[in-house]
Amino acid sequence: MTALAWTALFSPAAAAAAIALLGNRIDGRGAGLLAAGATGFSFLCSVVVFFDLLGRQPEDRSEVSTLWTWLTAGDLRFGAEILVDPLSVFMMLVVSGVGFLILAYAIGYMAGDEEERRYHAYKAFFVFSMLLLVEAGNFLLLLAGWGLVGLSSYLLINFWHRRREAVDAGKKAFIMNAFGDATFVLALFILAQQIGSLDFDTVFAEAPEALGEGSTLSVLVALGLLGGAVAKSAQVPLHTWLPDAMEGPTPVSALIHAATMVTAGVYLIVRSSPLFELAVDVQDLAGILGAVTLLVAGLVALVQTDIKRVIAYSTMSQIGYMFVGVGLGAYGASLFHLMTHAFFKALLFMAAGLVIHALSGEQDIRRMGGLARELPWTYRAFLVGSLALAAIPPFAGFFSKDAILSSAANSGSLGWILWSVGIVGAFLTALYAFRLLFVVFFGEVSAFAREHLHRGRFEGPVVMLWPVAVLSVLSIVGGFLQVPGAWAGVDTWIDPVAESVEEASGALAVFSILASLAAALAGIAVAWAFYRRPGERPAYIRRRFPGAVRTLEHKLYVDEAYNLAFYEPSSRLATWLTRRIEEPLVLRSLGGLGIGVRDVSDRVAAAQTGRVRGYVLALAVGLAVLAVVFLLVA
Repeated sequence: MTALAWTALFSPAAAAAAIALLGNRIDGRGAGLLAAGATGFSFLCSVVVFFDLLGRQPEDRSEVSTLWTWLTAGDLRFGAEILVDPLSVFMMLVVSGVGFLILAYAIGYMAGDEEERRYHAYKAFFVFSMLLLVEAGNFLLLLAGWGLVGLSSYLLINFWHRRREAVDAGKKAFIMNAFGDATFVLALFILAQQIGSLDFDTVFAEAPEALGEGSTLSVLVALGLLGGAVAKSAQVPLHTWLPDAMEGPTPVSALIHAATMVTAGVYLIVRSSPLFELAVDVQDLAGILGAVTLLVAGLVALVQTDIKRVIAYSTMSQIGYMFVGVGLGAYGASLFHLMTHAFFKALLFMAAGLVIHALSGEQDIRRMGGLARELPWTYRAFLVGSLALAAIPPFAGFFSKDAILSSAANSGSLGWILWSVGIVGAFLTALYAFRLLFVVFFGEVSAFAREHLHRGRFEGPVVMLWPVAVLSVLSIVGGFLQVPGAWAGVDTWIDPVAESVEEASGALAVFSILASLAAALAGIAVAWAFYRRPGERPAYIRRRFPGAVRTLEHKLYVDEAYNLAFYEPSSRLATWLTRRIEEPLVLRSLGGLGIGVRDVSDRVAAAQTGRVRGYVLALAVGLAVLAVVFLLVA
């Protein structure tokens, strides 16, 4: 079993290495097939490992495999080891399964790009990095995967590096995640110092005694881990990098949002749940940050005009629901939503990619409209994704989001507060999702679309269409893996690793479901009233509430606040140091040093006369001086 897990891990890495080594001997399509094929093979290996675990008793579904001792430092020993258990296998299936569909789609999307081979190598390396993160058998190896995921995202976000916006977005993502990485590392320092190990089993077994429940150390460790999770999953306040990450190619957006980077934070909290449960206040903080994020993202998404940015803000919002779940201890519900979200979010991005592809790269929804008649299959796929995102039954998002809300309703006073925020979020989610659908696909065909729309036998290359079809089916049926009151599929599967709190039952569960559904339907109704056809209502809102609209268009001025608080002071300090210290003490001193050396060399050169008798005289004087010195010393 572990041999297959190792194979699943290294298969995408081997593909990335092969593409790099083959160079021009492999074309772009061949590189794409190699990357997608390797990821598909990882998925098949993960399926076999899943069924192997499924055939065991729950208490026997965990196995550690060490390939070699990676690093030793005193009494600390770190192995290159993987952990195969229900949580890691669940994540392996999501990462490799959805990743395979996205990489296959990318073969058609990136066809003809001059750097196509490099792109596919990066994508395969990204999948390897995420698999390393979720399969890691200790915190140090998890940290290695964590860093490689950040590197991969940086390489892919600014893949089109000739565009200034793409380069800036890549740097922004890298720097903001570095803050979270730093807190993560500090938490590991504390664990290593207090426990003397970073192996999961040892840390979780000894942490209650070594750290203490509710102690300062346990709070610091949980805060450090939470900082890493918040940055990687783009939660408030380290969230501003994610919308800018849309500068990368659309399949990159799908991979980051659906199967890899932003899900890493949720995974980390679930994996580290014994540590968070020692610091309950920090776990509550995770839920509160998730609730704030889902509201902020939902509001900002209402005014976005870039088709990919609307979907990006929906990712922040849905990850916010997952943070609410893990903050309340509803680990199974959060992972269930992580899985269904991977289905419908990848579907939405890939359907948006078909729209962008058909409109010659245009992403501004104000130039779209009436595309349901021109792109009927793409419209149907987008509709399925929107219904799943809005949590309308029987689509996948309905079962998973309501599982989180039901758990919140059954979790005391804080749970009810988070439940109320979640209901408001359900309304906003449906509103911005169907605003996007109506603006892009309803009404008359826009003049821009009539001029630039590519018309052909199909709505895109077949290699782009079949992954969209598969994800459409998964977005419809994926929710039936866990049905309230019937079977708790994901909850039961995850319980050996992280036992979840109970969801509400009976009348309370029915009330939670009906409230969530009513909020979603209300959001769709408002979107229908305002956006089903061009009209004056959106313009009236803009005129009636210009300040609110402007604030949302500026994303609540968070970027401006960060610039004012961090970038501007740093820039001014750097300018002052350059003018007052670097130029006079370093640059000018180097110039003076050069002048001095040149003067000395000129004087030495003047002594080189070429006359032998002068040299003999100098030698004699020198010998005489040495003789006098030796005589005086003796």
